Amino acid sequence: MTDIFLEGGRALIGTELVEASLSVSGTDIAQVDASRGRARLAIDARNLLVLPGIVDLHGDAFERQMMPRAGVDFPIDVALADSDRQAIGNGITTVFHATTCSWEPGLRSADNARGLMEAIERQRPQFAADTRFHLRHETYNIDAEAEIAQWLADGRVDLFAFNDHMDGVVADISNPRKRNRMVERTGLSSEDFDRLVDRVISRAAEVPASVSRLAAAARAADVRMLSHDDATPAMRQEFRELGAMIAEFPINEETARAAASHGDAIVYGAPNVVRGGSHTGWTRASDMIAKGLCSVLASDYYYPAQLLAAFRLAADGVLPLTEAWSLVSAGPARATGLADRGILAVGRRADILLVDDTVPLRPRLVAVISGGKLVHLTDATRLLSAAAAPREAVVAA
Repeated sequence: MTDIFLEGGRALIGTELVEASLSVSGTDIAQVDASRGRARLAIDARNLLVLPGIVDLHGDAFERQMMPRAGVDFPIDVALADSDRQAIGNGITTVFHATTCSWEPGLRSADNARGLMEAIERQRPQFAADTRFHLRHETYNIDAEAEIAQWLADGRVDLFAFNDHMDGVVADISNPRKRNRMVERTGLSSEDFDRLVDRVISRAAEVPASVSRLAAAARAADVRMLSHDDATPAMRQEFRELGAMIAEFPINEETARAAASHGDAIVYGAPNVVRGGSHTGWTRASDMIAKGLCSVLASDYYYPAQLLAAFRLAADGVLPLTEAWSLVSAGPARATGLADRGILAVGRRADILLVDDTVPLRPRLVAVISGGKLVHLTDATRLLSAAAAPREAVVAA
């Protein structure tokens, strides 16, 4: 592994942007306000922002690489390799692939979740981003309970979320467009899909006990839990009592306030910020952020969104960039228990972005360092000659 020296740049140190040079040794940040010393690889970061790498605790855009069109599948290893390139190319150095384990066959089936988990484990050494497995359990998928409990016990799940989309499925069955999309995703005939939904709904009384058992398994395995789309403060409280301390996409302000009052991490989607609102018509994330009711922004279904959202929040005057960036770095690192990343500090994992912010609202990634390795570079003129005499670090005024 090559030591790296970043010369100059406006680095996010603590809560401020300061002129500083950084040195990287091995996988970690070795020094702030550093001199080049013997580093063989040096990058000119002057006039660039130097920011902690993005941590994405919920991203499922990889599904589009697996099935770019309904019914058109590509091999999992190819899809994951492409998703890794996309994540890194958008500044995401830690990615939790949010994998749905549903009662549906097809793209979101238990078989597919198992295959994804195994592929991530197999390919992890090849990925540029630190790639982890976020299992999104559809609570009506009772048949998968025993297998999921074993995955948790074996340490194969990095985040565990409780999802319940059954009400939405029932509501959408009568909507031809939404129904067709659901049926195509499963690969079933329309009649077989209806029979499957009826069979799954018939086991509704078994769901609460199954959720309780799986929450106990996650607690025993020390796996952090999320509840998805909490609709009421009471629902948030129920999941909190089970140990799910992360509220993912609470659907109204009342529920978000209830989460905040207990110190729960609150996740909203970065695409919501970039687009100016939710595609479902629910809560506007920027409003929640302005009210202090959001601690994490996730890529959700679009990898570029986290980088863009932080700059959008700053441009709109919702938060200064230094605070907005915490929503995509320090905040998600803290929520997921990754104490070794999310900020630029000596001894922390060297996940570092160099960003050109010349064009408002369109930040451009110049370089990405992930785990101490230079994994993305768009401007080779920024490489400093090894033969050049090292210049002293620019010290903050």
